This record gives sequence, C-alpha cells and structure tokens, in this order.
Amino acid sequence: MAGGQERILRRRIRSVQSTKKITRAMELIAASQIVRAQARIAAARPYQQGMARLVVEAAAGDPVAAGRLLGTPERVERAAVLSIVADRGLCGGYNAFVLRATERLLADGRAEGVEHRLFTVGKKAQGYFRFRHQPVERSFTGMSERPSFTDAREVAAAVLGPFVAGEVDQVLLVSTRFLSAGSQRVEVRQLLPLEDPRRPDGDERPAGETEAPARLGYTEFEPDAAVLLETLAPRAAETAIFGALLEASASELTARQRAMAAATDNADELVKKYSRIMNRARQDAITTEIMEIVGGAEALRAGAAGDEGGLVIEVGS
Repeated sequence: MAGGQERILRRRIRSVQSTKKITRAMELIAASQIVRAQARIAAARPYQQGMARLVVEAAAGDPVAAGRLLGTPERVERAAVLSIVADRGLCGGYNAFVLRATERLLADGRAEGVEHRLFTVGKKAQGYFRFRHQPVERSFTGMSERPSFTDAREVAAAVLGPFVAGEVDQVLLVSTRFLSAGSQRVEVRQLLPLEDPRRPDGDERPAGETEAPARLGYTEFEPDAAVLLETLAPRAAETAIFGALLEASASELTARQRAMAAATDNADELVKKYSRIMNRARQDAITTEIMEIVGGAEALRAGAAGDEGGLVIEVGS
C-alpha cells in the first residue's frame, strides 16, 4: 500500500512540475509584453491630447453646439454600455471585476428606469452574460491582446451609431484604467456626450495625462464650429475607445503576470508538500519492511531453538 501511495505522489509531483513550467513561461511572456503595451499607451497619448485641444477650440467657438455634445445629460432614459474584458482567462480577477461592475451598472439602471443597450469586447463577456440571460447587442472578439485603431473604429461604429442617430442619450464605458504597472482600477466613464475639457476639476488623472491647455488667440472655423464639433465628437470618442483598449490590454497583461507568478509560487509549495509526504511514506515503508524482516528473523530463531530442545533420540535395543 505504501508503494502504491509513493507512485501516486510521484505522478502528482511530475504533474505539478509540468504545470509550473507552463505558468512560469506565461509569466515571462506577459512580463515581456507589458513594456510594449505601456509604450503603445504612451505613443497614443499625444493624439488624444491633440484631439482634446481641438474639441476645446470648437466648443469655445460655438458654446450652444457644445452644450449638446459636451457635459453630462440632465436626464438619461436610454444608454449604451460598452464593457471591455479579455478573450482569455488565467489573469486573476481582471475579467470578473469588469463584468461585475457592468452587471451592477445594468442593475442600477433598471432600478432607475434606464434602458441599456449592451456592447462587449472579449470572449469572456460573451459566456458571462449568456449564462445570466443578459442580451448583448453586439460582441467583439480577437482584439483584446493587441488592439489596433482599426479595431477601435469598428467598435466605435457600432457603439456610437445609436447616439448619433438619437436612439440613446448617453454612451458609457466600463473598463480597467492602467495607472501604472502596480496600480489598475475598474472605471465607469462617459464616452458621449464628451466630458467638457473646459471645466476645472480635481479628479485624479492617469499618469502622463495632462489637462487640455487654455485657448490662446483667435480661431476661424471652416466649416463652422457646430458642424466641426459634430464631426469631432465621434472622432474623439473613437480615440477614447482606442485608449481604453490599450489600457485594458496592458492591465490584462499585468494581471496575468501577477496571477502566473502566484501560480508558480503555489506550484513550488505543492512540490515541497508532496515531496515531504512521499519521503514520509517511503520512510514508513522502509521502517515497516525492517520490522517485518526483524520479526521474521526472530520467529526463525525461536523456531530453531524449540526444535533443539524437543529432540528425541531413539536407541535400538
């Protein structure tokens, strides 16, 4: 029985060691891709800042038109929600945090009488909402790891279309904000109407993001500011979606690197635990065998002594 237990433990140790090699490789791959993802975020930031400056200029040129496309609606009856998660798992609670935040947003909206239209990015959102019988208007997959601006435009075309057509009053985004390699958080942001960059606020801004500069000089618009602002608002939302996809990708990689590092450490602990149990089982088996050998030797010795004491010799007459 001890020998059978030792074989089982050996198989478990080999299995855990194989899993450890996989988790270690995934940890190293994720760690190598985090730097690249951060570089993509930094490269896209000047475009986002330039778009913010254009929106400021156009809003200052026609405040009436800006009132329809900037700021927060006083009353929201219909809203579109875009939830961004990953296509794959093995990244800790990254997907679960975003999906739960989305579910809470939808539940709060139903309680307030707001009708939501849900759009998702990532395979994990498909199964999650399908299991909960939550209808999804459109789902996008295959773009969570290395999103491109083409992917952002495809998502924006589906999400912003209802707002441009007047079918929804607000477009909300649920995603993970990448603040640094050690800090990420789930946020619910408003995509449209655009947040008014002219208003001063004390909100915390992501690392590297600066407030739009004040308007200097005089600007002439061709076409007029109202038409330009209507064109700029969807483009600015596209830029925001692209930035959200990049930050979600970096957050996913960071979460996967941490999760795989923890899995590798747990595999080390399991190998040590099973090795101790196996060594104890082997020692017990050896002790049992020694005791059986000693016991058998004692029995043989006792038997030999008994035969000599009871020997009967017959002598013929």
